[in-house]
Amino acid sequence: MASTGKLQPIIIKRVKKAGHGGHHGGAWKIAYADFVTAMMAFFLLMWLLGSTAQGDLQGIAAYFQSPLKVALTGGSGSGDSSSVIKGGGQVLTRTNGSQRRGEVDAEKSTFNLQALRAEVVAKDEETQRHMRARVEAAIEANPRLEALRSQLRMDQTPDGLRIQIVDDQGRPMFDSGSAHVKEYMRDLLRAIGQLVDEADGRVVLSGHTDASPYSGGERGYSNWELSADRANASRRELRVGGLAEDRVIRVLGLGSSVPMVAADPASPLNRRISILVLGQLGRERWQSGTEIPVSETQALERLLARREAASPAAAAPAAPAPAPSSTQSQ
Repeated sequence: MASTGKLQPIIIKRVKKAGHGGHHGGAWKIAYADFVTAMMAFFLLMWLLGSTAQGDLQGIAAYFQSPLKVALTGGSGSGDSSSVIKGGGQVLTRTNGSQRRGEVDAEKSTFNLQALRAEVVAKDEETQRHMRARVEAAIEANPRLEALRSQLRMDQTPDGLRIQIVDDQGRPMFDSGSAHVKEYMRDLLRAIGQLVDEADGRVVLSGHTDASPYSGGERGYSNWELSADRANASRRELRVGGLAEDRVIRVLGLGSSVPMVAADPASPLNRRISILVLGQLGRERWQSGTEIPVSETQALERLLARREAASPAAAAPAAPAPAPSSTQSQ
């Protein structure tokens, strides 16, 4: 056939090969690895929770609430105690079986808070009974003091023996609205001061009034000042009786804020002087260097810490190094 002189276009058809499905790629492996890691962490957490007893969990919470208490009383670590599934193993932070730094071995501790409290309370109660018997004996031996027995109130408290001298309608302790001590009350205060000093006691002294308003009290001198002045006047009489100055821990004027007879704010029994002769626990609470007494638990912790620091095991010097043997090479 003769050529027409025109070029025919060349058409090239390319067949597009279908790509592999997504499941043949590598992205799913990363997602699967993350999932397996998360599951491993989850089951590890479950194992740790299962291997820690309830008591240990409470102990951990108590440590962060009151670290000093846990450090003094001691406690078991995780993986111990009453767990059904024992786990955890040896605490890695221990060295040669010793507990973590800041803890006290409960088995080796001479005292714990419960035993210490029982000991201190028993001793304080015995001291208070002895002190009370001495006061009663002194009153019986002096006819002038015997006449004041009805105005004397004594009771035992956790802090110590509380001796209260109350007013009587016919025999007040002070002149009305005054801090001047009546003559017959001076003998009683001085006798108590001598007994407290001989017993090496420490005293918290407080003055109380009834709720009757003091004349002009809203603008100046009031029951607050009157109660404080009466407490200080009583302190001076105790000093005359022989009580050393450093035996008085606090002198408080409480006005009518702490009535003895709350149902009758104007009762003469509310007008009184309270002498708290502190026991060992009371001394720890009041002689704390703080404005207000510390709690019983804090007082026991401080006492326990001092006792353990003063124990022979803590105070014993380290053994000297052995002398070199004569056969040892120089």
